[in-house]
Amino acid sequence: MSGPLVIVGDSLLDVDVEGTADRLCPDAPVPVVEGQAEHHRPGGAGLAALLAARDGTRVVLITAMGDDPSGRCLAGLLSPAVEIVRLPLRGTTVRKTRVRARAQTLVRIDTGDGRAMGRPGQVASASAFARAADALASASAVLVADYGRGVADLLREPLRGLDVPLVWDPHPRGSLPVPGCALVTPSEAEARGMCHEPYVSPERTARRLVRDLDAEAVAITLGERGAMLARRGGRFGPVPVPHVAAGTDACGAGDRFAAAAALALADGASTEDAVARAVGEATRFVEEGGAAALRLPRPAAESPVPFAPGASAFEVAAAVRAAGGRLIATGGCFDLLHAGHVSLLRRARALGDALVVCVNSDDSIRRLKGPSRPLVSERDRVEVLRALGCVDAVTVFDEETPSQVIERLCPDVWVKGGDYDERSMPEAEAVRRTGGEVVILPTVPGYSTTGLIAAAQAAS
Repeated sequence: MSGPLVIVGDSLLDVDVEGTADRLCPDAPVPVVEGQAEHHRPGGAGLAALLAARDGTRVVLITAMGDDPSGRCLAGLLSPAVEIVRLPLRGTTVRKTRVRARAQTLVRIDTGDGRAMGRPGQVASASAFARAADALASASAVLVADYGRGVADLLREPLRGLDVPLVWDPHPRGSLPVPGCALVTPSEAEARGMCHEPYVSPERTARRLVRDLDAEAVAITLGERGAMLARRGGRFGPVPVPHVAAGTDACGAGDRFAAAAALALADGASTEDAVARAVGEATRFVEEGGAAALRLPRPAAESPVPFAPGASAFEVAAAVRAAGGRLIATGGCFDLLHAGHVSLLRRARALGDALVVCVNSDDSIRRLKGPSRPLVSERDRVEVLRALGCVDAVTVFDEETPSQVIERLCPDVWVKGGDYDERSMPEAEAVRRTGGEVVILPTVPGYSTTGLIAAAQAAS
């Protein structure tokens, strides 16, 4: 799998209010829920993206988000794991709140009217659509999670004729899939609504949808009965579950199914093997508690921590502490800044209220990497990092490790890329001594300063 899995679709914020219900309301025959906890997670395309990223895959999510509290919370939940191409949203981010007691959902409250807006030719959204086109061009597979909020409609033309597997997970409010999909994954209820003839059986409906949608294959998901797969040319058959899942909350199982199938196709699996793998993953997902079992750290506070423009790293750290915020720090040489660095910094910033970058001095790099490095001077490296919107301050250290500067900054979180582990990180002890934690984020494959230098030397 060379490129990322690209997921296109509508994201929403899911909230579970968990509590107990031991009595009825005195003025109406309804249970009184005493809330004990509130859990936030991405929903829709956002959930599919998060689940795929948790499989260790690089995921790019093309979606629309609003600049409202729910939208900011959603972005904060996704940013640490997923690269987001953010299209503009008209209205407010959709929020779905389930009130639950003893693992049973009592009521769901939906708010928000947001729809994706803009067109590829409009100046206001040109940059976002250009990034979306670039992501689609680099994909190893594409999953469309169409929840009827407009993202799939805006990108319908670029989705036609892709030369990588295209999986389409439909929704009753969404559009019909584009012709030529490698796999369409409706639920049984969704398949009934998509087929214009009277419903007889999953087998007959799946075969009819292959023809009507001009798809390579259709897999109708059937819950604890697995799936019914039909392929172009008339081949069809059931795909059973490996075992009956003990869980009762199937929320998110369809997203897990579609993401697992897309990942399998990206890895070169046959359609039959991809659907069998998806059935197994969805079964395990339900057995482990479904989407309700996901426990994600709450995003950082939405109100920005005040500090003066151009403040030093230590002034920023003091301001964050005074405001009760969360300080994030990371470090490295950042010689020849590339897209992998930017992705790491952007995801690190999403973990808290401010990001401080600790940069090796020129002398420090020469001691670590030899007399030919750095290629970019300390002053220029600092200037480029300060220009990034996700970086709040930069400080330079001259030692071989950033331990001393960490002890001065006292960050809540120290972030490094995924090619490290905590045991091989000499500064990890300094982070622990100051009460912080180490977070290792996955790196973007194919990007390294050493590789860029080698490619430049080869070209010359």
